[in-house]
Amino acid sequence: MIAEPDFRLADFEPADAASELAESSIWAGDLTILAEHHTTPESTHSYLVAHDRSKTWGVPGEPQLVAIKITRDSHGRTFTFETANHASLAFAQSWLIERGCPPERIAQGKGDSLKPADDLTLWIEQQIRESGSRYKVLDSWTSDFTPYETWTLTRDANATQTPIRLFIEAGDNEAHTYTMREGTFADEAAACRWLEDRGSPLPQPPDYRGEAAARLTRAALTRSSGASAIPKAGLDTGNATLAGKAQRPNPRRPI
Repeated sequence: MIAEPDFRLADFEPADAASELAESSIWAGDLTILAEHHTTPESTHSYLVAHDRSKTWGVPGEPQLVAIKITRDSHGRTFTFETANHASLAFAQSWLIERGCPPERIAQGKGDSLKPADDLTLWIEQQIRESGSRYKVLDSWTSDFTPYETWTLTRDANATQTPIRLFIEAGDNEAHTYTMREGTFADEAAACRWLEDRGSPLPQPPDYRGEAAARLTRAALTRSSGASAIPKAGLDTGNATLAGKAQRPNPRRPI
């Protein structure tokens, strides 16, 4: 049986209408915590990322992860409650980090979720977590039917030539791992055409090949001990599984 998360709000009241609505819109019994951090010693702030199982039966393709920030006023016994829905863990973590969560405290997922398959996945996720307001999310899709896949379509504020960035997370349930890859496009229409057709490899950002060795070295340094035995994939071969005709993903995400 999955234990319900503890929001630590006993004897607290919402500080405003927005917090009351946000807190009441989430049922703790639907959530599986993937990462969390609570400040000490008074737990003034809580930062959580959870999988919302109720989304499995909701609108097809909608994001199934929710990022939650709770701020408590121990003197006034009130709290503020903020949430944001995301398709991938890295974007949910980024949202919390931008709102004050220490990156190292929320970076590691917990439980029995899929593990990163290679160093490039780790590096891309690290860049997302540290991106701040760089990426504006335009759209996303979540699938947990075979082949399991989620994607997040963004606009990169740091890019001028190809500002549309597509992040695709593909899972391998047998290996219990996943890969994250980044594609670059001139506009949203081009990205959507690629998603529908998949007739060519995912276009890589122009700086990938030139910085391949440095990127993989930095990614290797960030690997946790639990991921150290995971096989690595090179930058030049990492997109091969994304090429070719693919069925448009159906909604649902395994945890």
